[in-house]
Amino acid sequence: MPEFVCRIGTPDGSVVTRTVEASDEAALRADLARQGSRLFSAKAGNGRGAPAASLGARLGSFRSRGRVGVHEFLVFNQELVALLRAGLPVVTGFEILLERQENAHFKRILLDVREQLVSGVALSDAFLSHGDTFPRLYATSLKAGERSGEVEKVLRRFLDYQKILGRVKRRVTGAMAYPIVLVSLAVGLIFILMTYVIPKFTEFYAGFGADMPALTVAVVGTATFMRAHLLEILLGTAAAVFAFDRWRRTDAGQRSIDGALLKLPAVGVVLHEFSLSQFARALATLVGAGTPLVTALEISTGSVGNRRVSDAVASVVPKVREGAELWRSLEQTGQFTSLAVEMIKVGEATGALEEMLTNVSDFYDEAIEARLQTIINLIEPVILIVMGGVIATILLSVYLPMFTILSSIRG
Repeated sequence: MPEFVCRIGTPDGSVVTRTVEASDEAALRADLARQGSRLFSAKAGNGRGAPAASLGARLGSFRSRGRVGVHEFLVFNQELVALLRAGLPVVTGFEILLERQENAHFKRILLDVREQLVSGVALSDAFLSHGDTFPRLYATSLKAGERSGEVEKVLRRFLDYQKILGRVKRRVTGAMAYPIVLVSLAVGLIFILMTYVIPKFTEFYAGFGADMPALTVAVVGTATFMRAHLLEILLGTAAAVFAFDRWRRTDAGQRSIDGALLKLPAVGVVLHEFSLSQFARALATLVGAGTPLVTALEISTGSVGNRRVSDAVASVVPKVREGAELWRSLEQTGQFTSLAVEMIKVGEATGALEEMLTNVSDFYDEAIEARLQTIINLIEPVILIVMGGVIATILLSVYLPMFTILSSIRG
């Protein structure tokens, strides 16, 4: 019986590649449909046990290069919404947008999506077939829009979600930029003092033969060691950074780092609230689009950047699937404030869950902004004091021997 190499969308929303035996492609599609799966593409084997290259397989080579840029993706969706609002069919809209798309990587993906649309594949499934290239939240929102006949409305809701999320991220990044610059400049200055300036003074003091203070001995010893082993220190630092980056990319490393970040004073609270805001806003977007609650919860937990918070919130899914109330399940995680839980409880009881989840997300966003301002007001003087103290100590170690030398000359 012939073998087909297939890209299959499974009932749980994932996309896999499998080799399946079937009499022909029609029988293959029918068998998969009975299993609740969807066939995206199928290619017969080439006679040597290896499949001939299909467009989907060729796309796999560049899908691994990473996701499409956020800005490009948002611009594409804004233009698509405008075309749909004007009454153009989706395929026609794609053809217009493809002509203006300058990013070759993104254009190849959109070409494949258009070809799938022409062959009868749903828009949501066409995007879902590209795996992690696009957020799963996006494909699921599209699927809900296709079911309700409101794709344009769902896309606008998704765009609002992305814009708000991007604005909060920019606030967090912008708030931390100045302290990071201060620390980087101070560390650079200390490095220059310890590897270039202090050794010069050491040679100067050696000619006098005077005893140096303990502070000077300690600083000079450290500076001498750094200068003598500068290459080893730089190579060791580079190796440590590389090893840390490799470990950070592992599942265990990511969870450990996320857990450590949540324990940081002041900053940990901001990161925790940001993760909860991500979850609440993603869930509100999916619920508002008509996605079933359990499915929306599964996808929303995946949209949370912090693994520790994501794992805690994911524990809600089986409870809700078994019939538990959402607000009570969220309360048991210990992640949400009592006010947030109460708002979700009211939303669940009144049928206004989307509105209340949006309010919860807005509440956390406002709290994040207030905390960030407080942190900035405190962290800047603290950094200046600490780094100033370190630099002052180094300079003091340089000038102390001068007083000792002057005293011995006068004596």
